[in-house]
Formats: sequence, structure tokens, C-alpha cells
Amino acid sequence: MSTPMGATTELAGFVHTFVPASGDARTLLLLHGTGGNEHDLVPLGQALAPGAGLLSPRGQILENGMPRFFRRLADGVFDMDDLVDRTHRLADFVLAARERYGLAAGPMTAVGFSNGANVAASMLLLRPEILSAALLLRAMVPLEPDELPDLSGVPVLIAGGRTDTMIPQDQTERLAALLSRAKANVTVHWSPAGHGLDGSDLEAGRAWLASDAAAPA
Repeated sequence: MSTPMGATTELAGFVHTFVPASGDARTLLLLHGTGGNEHDLVPLGQALAPGAGLLSPRGQILENGMPRFFRRLADGVFDMDDLVDRTHRLADFVLAARERYGLAAGPMTAVGFSNGANVAASMLLLRPEILSAALLLRAMVPLEPDELPDLSGVPVLIAGGRTDTMIPQDQTERLAALLSRAKANVTVHWSPAGHGLDGSDLEAGRAWLASDAAAPA
């Protein structure tokens, strides 16, 4: 079964859009920030990896009418039970999408921004079999599992903003350390920007995705 390019449909409880690959075997799992939707990061994905497949779900949670991937109790304070539950639901959606769109043989790279980056990091820690790489834009530590997974060889680029007032620099550094302890191949990029992305984030992400550093071991 296939879906017209860029069409919105639903699978495993997630409204999403899917753009088939056209020359790049990789598929990017695009995970928007708070208030975004399944269309927001499609242009970013196309700019980062032209020709890659794009799988972009909409978060199931609404916060003051704004979609998110999991609940929070306050800024930077997450509902941990909901985070764990929603991480597994998102991982199961990815498995269902792999089957529907015939993606089983290809690598899946998460590209997440803010809330989307946090749920991608949670997926690395709780469901390490799902992702082959991750580009985490403005992410913080989502949770610290009792036992770290073995992420040996999994490439991760974390892009932080030096003037980000929402995510302190130590959160970016803590996430890099946590994933490194899980043996992921972590690279950190610092932008002079705040919470929003700038041209250096795009350049760093594009170069990283095109490099051997982003190739799964």
C-alpha cells in the first residue's frame, strides 16, 4: 500500500505525511517541536538530505491546542509516565510505517527539533532498535533509564544554541555525555543562535548527514 507523495494519512494512531525516497536510501523521521505538525519539518528534511524519504508524524498530545509528542508538567518538567508511554507508541508507529511503506531494509534517521528532539532521544534510550542515527536539534535530557542501552556505533549529532534561554547549555552537554556513556558516536554542534535554528545548524546537519560520521556502523 502506498500514499501519494506528501499526502496526510493516519497509521497506528498517528496522523502523518510520507514522502518516498528519490535517490537516497535513507529515510528521515521528522519530529516537530511544540505547536508544529506533520508538515513543518518537511522543507528542513528536503534541505538536509535531498532525495531521502521523509516520514513525519504529528504529536498526539495537545497543550493549549498545540501538538506535542508527550505531556509536560511545566517548562522543562516532563510527565515521565506519559513520556515513556508515548515513546513506545511512536516507536510502534515507526515499525508499522516501515511495513506499510516498505522501509524495512533502509536506515532510519531521526531529525527532531525541541520536543521532537527530546522524544527522539527518549527513543534512543528506550527503543534503541528503532533508529540507526539521530540529529537532535535543541534537545535536553528526556530521562535517564536505570540501565543504559548499547548504542555502539549509532551516530548522533546534537545541535545546541549558545543563547538558547529554553535549554541551558549544561542540558545539551548532559545529553551528549549520557548518549556517549551508552557508546553512541556523539558529535556536538554549537550555534550562536537561541532556541530557533539558524544557517549554521542547517550547514552542520547537512554536512554530518553526508559524511561517514552519520553512517551506521
